[in-house]
Amino acid sequence: MPRLNRIIETALYVDDLERASTFYKDILGLEAMLHTRTLHAFDVGGASVLLLFARGESLRSQTSAGGTIPPHDGSGPLHICFAVDTNALSEWEERLKQHDVAIEGEMSWERGGKSLYFRDPDGHLLELMTPGIWPNY
Repeated sequence: MPRLNRIIETALYVDDLERASTFYKDILGLEAMLHTRTLHAFDVGGASVLLLFARGESLRSQTSAGGTIPPHDGSGPLHICFAVDTNALSEWEERLKQHDVAIEGEMSWERGGKSLYFRDPDGHLLELMTPGIWPNY
């Protein structure tokens, strides 16, 4: 069987693309890579891409000279997790508090890793995770 190497893109669907982009740029410090009317893409650690789609705007196939992207969309609060260094977790906690982002949960895992949970403006559950949670992280 051929092997999957990693996840390249993660997508969230948002009600207000500009509001969501501001949150991810200004609070989480992500660098914008692409900005269209219906999609904003951000670099995450030089290894993956966060895609923010305007909810409902990708329900039709999108065709260009390069090919076709099938329809997709999502609703409800989704969950994504960002890897952070162990020694940076307290800095992240302070940064979130400075920007009035409520920390909804914290977890200390059996393997020694820790997680902080909070929400973006669209209610998606975001997690900051240190190493020591999964056997491969």
